[in-house]
Amino acid sequence: MRVRIEGWQSPGFAWHSCPVTVPALDGIHHLKVHVTDVRRSARWYRRVLGYRPMIEFVEGDRVVGYGLDHSNGGTLLTLRLDPEQAAKTAGWVYFEMGARDKSALEDLARHLDECGEKHGPVVQTPVGWLLPGLFDPDGHEMRFYSSGLDTADDNSRDRPCRIHDAGPSAWIEQLETLEP
Repeated sequence: MRVRIEGWQSPGFAWHSCPVTVPALDGIHHLKVHVTDVRRSARWYRRVLGYRPMIEFVEGDRVVGYGLDHSNGGTLLTLRLDPEQAAKTAGWVYFEMGARDKSALEDLARHLDECGEKHGPVVQTPVGWLLPGLFDPDGHEMRFYSSGLDTADDNSRDRPCRIHDAGPSAWIEQLETLEP
């Protein structure tokens, strides 16, 4: 299915007055995480977040990655052996996953406590509830946002906005239009 958008104006682009056809997409297929030790990371993702190794990637006689599946709604993950890239991205917020609602984030926080994993508190942001501060074995931060009905007020869902000072103290300014 394609959606046709008429009259999208974008300064500086030759096609600014042409109708735009938007291709249908189906979410994110998978996320790739660069790691220093694929076996250690696969065990951590299984123990902490419930991921299951489903594919093993081998080059020569060396395991260089795993494809991980999640039985309860998690995005597919690929772990790829790349110590140099893993070191470069340590400390970054590598990705932000969704959770059903605030209650699911609170359940996740309790689970992380039971696993002995440090994390931040569940806090409300202008775009929903957030559980920050979980770090994988290579130091990549993961954050979890509510993606259900308690994410933002209903009046703002279909309108563009500007988020000021992203984080727990952020605030949203509603906009009529947004041009990159």
